Amino acid sequence: MRYNEICYLSAREIREKIGKCELSATEVMEAHLNQIERVNPTVNAIITLHPDQAMNGAQAADAAIARGDDLGPLHGLPTAVKDLIPTNGMRTTFGSPIFKDNVPDQDAIIVERTKKAGAIVIGKTNTPEFGAGSHTFNPVFGATLNPYDTSKTCGGSSGGAGVSLACRMLPIADGTDLGGSLRNPANFNNVVGFRPSPGRVPAIAPLGWSTFSVQGPMARTVSDVALFLSAIAGPDSRSPISIEQSGSIFAAPLQRDFSGVRISYIPDLDGLPVDGRVASIIESSVGVLESLGCIVEEATPDFSNADELFKILRAWGTASVRAELLKEHRKSIKSTVIGEVESGLKLTAMDVGRAEAMRTDYFHRVRTFMETYEFMIMPVNQVPPFDVGIEYPTEINGVHMETYIDWMKSCYYISSLGLPAASVPCGFTPEGLPVGVQIVGRHHDDFGVLQLANAFESVSRIGERLPGVLG
Repeated sequence: MRYNEICYLSAREIREKIGKCELSATEVMEAHLNQIERVNPTVNAIITLHPDQAMNGAQAADAAIARGDDLGPLHGLPTAVKDLIPTNGMRTTFGSPIFKDNVPDQDAIIVERTKKAGAIVIGKTNTPEFGAGSHTFNPVFGATLNPYDTSKTCGGSSGGAGVSLACRMLPIADGTDLGGSLRNPANFNNVVGFRPSPGRVPAIAPLGWSTFSVQGPMARTVSDVALFLSAIAGPDSRSPISIEQSGSIFAAPLQRDFSGVRISYIPDLDGLPVDGRVASIIESSVGVLESLGCIVEEATPDFSNADELFKILRAWGTASVRAELLKEHRKSIKSTVIGEVESGLKLTAMDVGRAEAMRTDYFHRVRTFMETYEFMIMPVNQVPPFDVGIEYPTEINGVHMETYIDWMKSCYYISSLGLPAASVPCGFTPEGLPVGVQIVGRHHDDFGVLQLANAFESVSRIGERLPGVLG
C-alpha cells in the first residue's frame, strides 16, 4: 500500500491492518509524517511536531507486536494533543505568549489513557488563546485555516484537531468543549466531534466539580470516535464527577434499528437567527432520519434563560481561573478574555446562585421534553465558516451579535444541559463550505447519540467529501 493511501484509511482500518501485520506502525507513522510535511504548511493545524519521537514510538509499537504483547485498541495510531491539554515533555502553550515556553512534567488523564491504549503522540494541535472563542488563532502560532477554503476559519477551539483530521494528517484527535469547541470545528471541517456527558472522560481541572468544560474525541467517522472514546472514557478517582461506567461500552457495535424512534427537529432553537444556507442543510437532515424509520417532528423545548445563565457561569468560571493571571499579565492577554474575567469579577454570590437555579430549572424542562423525544437535532452553529480575517461574526440575518460568542448559542445552549451531543457532517453550502448537524441525546445516553450519528452517517455519506487542499 502506498503511503498516501494509508492516510485515507479510517482509524479502525489502520488499527486492524497493524494487528494483522498487513501494515507496520512504522509505515503508518511515515505516511502521516509525510502528509503533515506536505499539507500542514498550508493550513497550520499541527503547531508542535516531534518526528523523531514519533518514529521511535512507532518502532516500539512494532517491537511490541513482534514480542506478542497484548495490544491496546489504539495501538500504532498517530495522534496529536490539543494545545490546551498538558502533555508530558511537550510544549503546551494554551495559545498564549505567557506560556509560549511551558513544558509540563505530567500528562493529563486523557493523554495518559491515549498512550496506554497504544496511540503515539506526535505533537500538538492549534487552539485559540486559552481556548476562548470558536475561531482558531493566537499570537504564538497564528491562525489555522479551513482546508475547504483557506480564506475561511476552521472554527474552534479544537480547530487544529479538526483540520488535522480533515487533511488526513491524523486518524484521531482529542479536543475540549465548553461552549462548542468539539462540535464547532467538526462542523466547519466535515469531520465528527463528540461532546460526551460531563465526567465521561475524566479530567483534573481547577474547578473539578464543574460540568461545563469536557474533553472528548474527534475523528473522521462516528465509528472511529467510538473507538477513541472506548479508550479514554471510564472512572478515575482524580475526577470527582467521573462516571462509573467503563469505556468498554463504546467498543460495542453501533448498529441499531431506529424505526419508530421520535426525534425533535429544532430549526432555530426558538427564534435564534440562523444563516439560510445552514438552515436549508439542517432541514435536509430530516429526510435522512425519516429514511431510517425515525418519526421526526418540529418541536422545541423551553430555552428561556439559557443564554443568561451560560454567560454568567462562563464569566464566573473564567474569573475563577484567570483573575490572578490577568493581574500579572494584562498586556499579554486578548481583549475578549479580559472582558470575560472582568465580567466574572463583577458578579455577586446572588448572581451565581440565581444562574445555578435557572440552570437546574432549564435542565428539568428539557428532561421533561425529552421524555417524549429520544433525540433532538438542530444546527451546530448558526453560520457557516466565516472569513479568517475577522474575529467573530457581528451579525446574522441582520441581527446584531452582542458578544464574541453569540453566534454559538446553538452550541452553548446544549453545553449548559450537560447532555451528550455530536456534530456529524450534513452538507455543503453553495460555496462548498461544510455544515454539520447537531444530535443531542438524553442524560448520559452517550452511546445512543453515537448510534444515531452512525446511522445518519451511513446514509448521508457527506463526510467522504475531501477538502480542496488535498488536491
